Amino acid sequence: MTDPVFFAPSRRYTAGEVANLTGASLLDSGQSDIAIEALAPANEGGNGALVFVDGKRNFALMQSLRAAAVLCPPDFASKAPQGIAVLVHPRPQQAFAMVGRLLFPQAATPGPMTGETGVSPQAYVDASAHVEAGAIIEAGAVIGPGVSVGGGTVIAPHAVIGRACQIGRDCYVGPGASVQYALIGNRVIIHGGARIGQDGFGFVAGAKGPERVPQIGRVVIQDDVEIGSNSTVDRGAMSDTVIGQGTKIDNLVQIAHNVRIGRNCIIAGLSGISGSVVVGDNVTMGGGVGLADHLTIGPGARLAARSGFMSNVPAGEVWAGYPAQPMAEAMREIAMLRRMARTRKQGDGNG
Repeated sequence: MTDPVFFAPSRRYTAGEVANLTGASLLDSGQSDIAIEALAPANEGGNGALVFVDGKRNFALMQSLRAAAVLCPPDFASKAPQGIAVLVHPRPQQAFAMVGRLLFPQAATPGPMTGETGVSPQAYVDASAHVEAGAIIEAGAVIGPGVSVGGGTVIAPHAVIGRACQIGRDCYVGPGASVQYALIGNRVIIHGGARIGQDGFGFVAGAKGPERVPQIGRVVIQDDVEIGSNSTVDRGAMSDTVIGQGTKIDNLVQIAHNVRIGRNCIIAGLSGISGSVVVGDNVTMGGGVGLADHLTIGPGARLAARSGFMSNVPAGEVWAGYPAQPMAEAMREIAMLRRMARTRKQGDGNG
């Protein structure tokens, strides 16, 4: 259950309202007035709670539910206990998330940490910066020369926005984050501790050791991108590093210089993308994926967690392993190794 100390519901919703908002079908119209004021996992539930059940392995949860209402697929609906409003939806988790954003809008989009409005007298804002009406600059934040911050954007305490950066409307830059050499669109969320626009890792061999190659590109972050805590996005060497519209990046992800990531990608935590990689639209990367430099990942590809990539991945394919290869081939190799190990173990036992 959510903790009302931190996340209080915006208001109560009824089962009928949830059905109308999500496009779900309410199995029993007589239950349309059942009140929903909390979210909970299906194995916990509780008074006034909305839960969802999806997937065959969770089917058994239906009969033991304790909740005000449940979102579930059509073939689960008949198994709900009496008294629970059953909301039938082809994608229950998606509908559940939508209700969550309505019930707890402050959890879906970060807001000011200090409760301040406008520009805090304890922030530093250069005289040449332009801060639109409705933006919030919290205590300890630094806004450098020539910076532009759009209306509705929140710059959290101790965030630093470097010279000439442009940040669009309704964005959030979290506490302790830094942004430099960057152009950022609208509704972008950059969580605390993230580093945007620092040097790319560019060196050449010199007479006395590695010598720096100046990094003179930018970072371009398009609309609706989210970048997790303590992730890093290096600026380009001479061309730009680009993060496409709608892409979501988890915590502790490294994106090197000149990388170009397409739209609506999902990149899970601890992944590392080397320089000049091109990632197509709608690519999904599991946690801990590593990509060598100058690779191309085709649109719609899915990269399994902890895989290491040294070859291009065609569009729409699923790859896994280290070094990564098509999933079917990786699974065949694993199965072969297991058979070899069992044969060896049996042979040792017979000796």
